Amino acid sequence: MPDIGSLCVYCGSSPGNDPRHAREAARFGRMLGDACVELVYGGGNVGLMGILADAALDAGAKVTGIIPTDLKRVEVAHQNLDELVVVESMHDRKRRMFERADAIVVLAGGVGTLDETFEIITWRQLGLHGKPIVIVDDGGYWKPLLALIEHTIEAGFTGPSIRDLFAVVDTVDDVLPTITAMPESVVRPRPERT
Repeated sequence: MPDIGSLCVYCGSSPGNDPRHAREAARFGRMLGDACVELVYGGGNVGLMGILADAALDAGAKVTGIIPTDLKRVEVAHQNLDELVVVESMHDRKRRMFERADAIVVLAGGVGTLDETFEIITWRQLGLHGKPIVIVDDGGYWKPLLALIEHTIEAGFTGPSIRDLFAVVDTVDDVLPTITAMPESVVRPRPERT
């Protein structure tokens, strides 16, 4: 059973049109606080990112935001975090978020969330990490993404083993149990933070 001390969460810098996503982001933030799991996220104070961070903070979770200099104004960097790390680029942001987390969770989001999700799955496909990746398909939001992945398999561009690189759950309630049920071998030891 993997030890979950911290989760990297990818989600939208917008709340989206369906209020269920904001409710679920807030609920997940509270769950992280209740479980004493650190939230590592994109550092914004807007959209689902801000809702998630505020709920986690209110529930007593440690919250670390990582934001590039160029996005500090656009995403309105959260000023009340336990730690806000400002980096030079999106590449630095994604690398630092990954390094600080034991597992990755994907909530609803836009093309930025898609970019992060595809990159982290690709890193795992290439054997660069073994961290759990959980996609929360709340209300069927990610069904088109999952259908696209299936299309790439059917077209012969992706091997069927891609399905084994991430888990899909229907609700945030299933995230922590899904990660803790994964075999220990899925998670490689994380280097000590310096």
